[in-house]
Amino acid sequence: MITIGEIVFYILIVIITFILMEGVAWFLHRCVMHGVGWFLHEEHHRYTKGRFEKNDIFGLFFSFVSFLLIVTGFFGGDYLMLSFGIGVAMYGIGYFLVHDTFFHHRIKIRYRPKSKYIKRVLNAHRIHHQKSTEHQGVCFGFLWASKTYEVKEKT
Repeated sequence: MITIGEIVFYILIVIITFILMEGVAWFLHRCVMHGVGWFLHEEHHRYTKGRFEKNDIFGLFFSFVSFLLIVTGFFGGDYLMLSFGIGVAMYGIGYFLVHDTFFHHRIKIRYRPKSKYIKRVLNAHRIHHQKSTEHQGVCFGFLWASKTYEVKEKT
């Protein structure tokens, strides 16, 4: 039987994994997608009409990693592995909502960001698309952006 203390520990692992995934995503976006993986990521910087793009391979890869961690952890009774998998999956859901849905509108919903945080993240990604090339760029994060990208409210 799993104790309350262990449950709290595994929930913390999920949260820490989710937070650390932003660093992993930043590093891969900066060093792989805008480096050796540019051939997969380049069309993402051009607005295309297709439903899917080569860049989706990165998301599929992390979905597969998350799936393996969750299934292996669940059926193997390894709650640590399960927690890592859930943290990666939660980050993927956040990425999909903020990046693919709110910014790129790959799913059509009526959403107007009200939160300063979401406005800042979306503004940073807009600037990333405007100023980034294969080997140079700015704003490589997906779910976090510094306050320098704060959107000035009209008064």
